[in-house]
Amino acid sequence: MAESTVRGRGDRRLRWLLASSAASNLGDGIGKVAFPLLAVTLTRDPLLIAGLSATQFLPWLLFALSAGALLDRIDRRRAMILANSARAVVVGGTAALVAAGGVTIWMVYVAALLIGVAEVVADSAANVLIPAVVGEGSLDGANSKLQACEIVGQTFLGGPIGSATFALFAAFPFLLNSVGFAIAAVVLIGLAGSYRARPSTEASESSRTALRTELAEGFRWLKHSGLVLRLVVVAGLISLVSELAQAQLVLYAIDFLRLSEAAFGVFALVGGIGGLLGAGVAPRLVKVSSRRAVLIGGTACCGVAFTGMGLTSSPIAGAALFGLFAAAVVAVNIVLGTARHKLVPGELLGRILGVWRTVVWGAIPIGALLGGLLTHALGPPARTFLTSGLLLFGVAGFAFVSLRRGAFDDETATEVRVLHQDQ
Repeated sequence: MAESTVRGRGDRRLRWLLASSAASNLGDGIGKVAFPLLAVTLTRDPLLIAGLSATQFLPWLLFALSAGALLDRIDRRRAMILANSARAVVVGGTAALVAAGGVTIWMVYVAALLIGVAEVVADSAANVLIPAVVGEGSLDGANSKLQACEIVGQTFLGGPIGSATFALFAAFPFLLNSVGFAIAAVVLIGLAGSYRARPSTEASESSRTALRTELAEGFRWLKHSGLVLRLVVVAGLISLVSELAQAQLVLYAIDFLRLSEAAFGVFALVGGIGGLLGAGVAPRLVKVSSRRAVLIGGTACCGVAFTGMGLTSSPIAGAALFGLFAAAVVAVNIVLGTARHKLVPGELLGRILGVWRTVVWGAIPIGALLGGLLTHALGPPARTFLTSGLLLFGVAGFAFVSLRRGAFDDETATEVRVLHQDQ
């Protein structure tokens, strides 16, 4: 009876968190379409347009580590509420400027940067809150649902809503974006309880500890963790190698497969469908096999997908293979997220997530640049997809060798936590 009560309480808390995440991801999806569309109305300079994309991405490189350390100090729910509230205010102000006709490209840059900083805090807080609202036995399902919220909000709903409402009235999508973030903040009020990483009795000591010292503590733990460090390396390699091809996806679809711009939208939508399937299937695969098997098999499936895309000139086959890639990479992300939640002590989770995302997100622009150089050197973008696919097989092989069997079992999680206590 007590167990069912605890489970029911965890289900309610997870629903509040997922509802907030769904609203904020819808806002993200609208904004990722509306901001570039607004920029194009203000300037046709390709450098300024490209710079906006870099500005939206930059906060993850600059602030992921410090945000992670901050989340290990404060109540994570309150941090998420404040971050979403800040995003609502900034986007609402942008909507007002657009409606008044007083916005400039530099104001768009500033707004994108401020929203990006708040996004780092909000998204990181949502991730580290998962273990606090569900039991260890429900982590795979919770991570799967969080991934599904992101895919549906950003791919299926946010993008189309953003483009359609911008065509009606330029300020409209920003107003909707602001409302979405405001709802995300308000919903979290229903998530009762305290979600501070450290016990309240240590609060005064924590407040005197420099963030630099706490970051150093996180780096020391990661250095000696062995398994978690190898998982960070695997995640970074997957991000780097897959981005070689993903950065060339538009060229692959339009120049190589000869798709129209409208058909490319359908092509990308297949990826969203694949991602949803991956989110639904991953927890079941873990139950019938193991997290290690899903991680290695999923990475290998990514290799199969990109290798196949490099070898086919059929748009239907290419779209199906891209859907396979999306399903596989989402399944891999769910396994990695659950492993991180199981293996990292709660009081260090924010810092380790900061390091993790700095590595993974930092690999994206590097991979994109290398992918462009590969296409320039090899010719058709299909050859870059083939190269990326073959390298992903290598990453799967590295994961197979470096991650021992049973690596994600609860017993191992206990051992890694004990390692922190012994330092």
